[in-house]
Amino acid sequence: MDIRAADQPYNPYRVFSREQWARLRDDMPMTLKSEEIAALRSMHDRLDLREVEEIYLPLSRLLSMYVDAAQRLFYAQRRFLGIQDRKMPYIIGVAGSVAVGKSTTARVLQAMLARWSPRPKVDLVTTDGFLFPNAVLERQGLMQKKGFPDSYDLPTLLSFLSDIKAGRRRVRAPVYSHLTYDIVPNAWIEIDQPDILIVEGVNVLQTGRLPRDGNAVPVVSDFFDFSVYIDAEEPVLREWYVRRFLALRDTAFHDPRSYFNRYSLLSDEEATATAIAIWERTNLANLEDNILPTRPRATLILKKGADHVVEQVALRRL
Repeated sequence: MDIRAADQPYNPYRVFSREQWARLRDDMPMTLKSEEIAALRSMHDRLDLREVEEIYLPLSRLLSMYVDAAQRLFYAQRRFLGIQDRKMPYIIGVAGSVAVGKSTTARVLQAMLARWSPRPKVDLVTTDGFLFPNAVLERQGLMQKKGFPDSYDLPTLLSFLSDIKAGRRRVRAPVYSHLTYDIVPNAWIEIDQPDILIVEGVNVLQTGRLPRDGNAVPVVSDFFDFSVYIDAEEPVLREWYVRRFLALRDTAFHDPRSYFNRYSLLSDEEATATAIAIWERTNLANLEDNILPTRPRATLILKKGADHVVEQVALRRL
């Protein structure tokens, strides 16, 4: 995993093998049981007790240090300025390609961080809820680019994050249904002053064009205190996507309400060909043009092998 540009002699990351990273757990106790880990795993991911112990326990320990340091800096700044601002939530972004396992990682982090002493409130949102409704995407000719940066209601997402960071009460986020493949009308989740918020999505590290007039143009990652990018080679991601598509063909796609119900009767060969076509037309293009270029912006990168096991960890130097 070379994170440097071709002509860049300095690597901004410290890179750890799996074995080196696992030792950084130190004596941090295991707080999740096997049955809890199984409930957090997405259908095509591999997540077991060993993966949590060797990868996510050290990461949880590191995050506890980052959050503690941020809180101490906040209170020091507040004393310096002589103000009484409310404590700001610590926001963690989780990015990476479709099918790489972002949802599993986000849920594991939420479960582990919520078990810290003194039991912080940890909430999780996905940026799927901030996609434009399908009717809007159809009208704008963006349905085939769902998940690309232009398919998100960015002003609403930025307003949501701004309200969270300002410590406002009961901030609402739209709800997305993976069954209907659309925003659920008149449905919301409320985020009420969490200590930690995890924001998961393919393009959360995306940047925008720099303004020529020097005025501020916020992007989603401006609100992050820490970010995780989950990485894997493209052929591996393609294979995972196809396997997930086949698994859904045999399960969720059979629901008459499913947007993809028409794929439920495909043969293995037809379903595989369909999945590869969707991957190449949409997900691969999004990965190459929008997602992978944001990898060097992450605080930490988890590199997975073909078996879904994290093989290497890269942590940005301070």
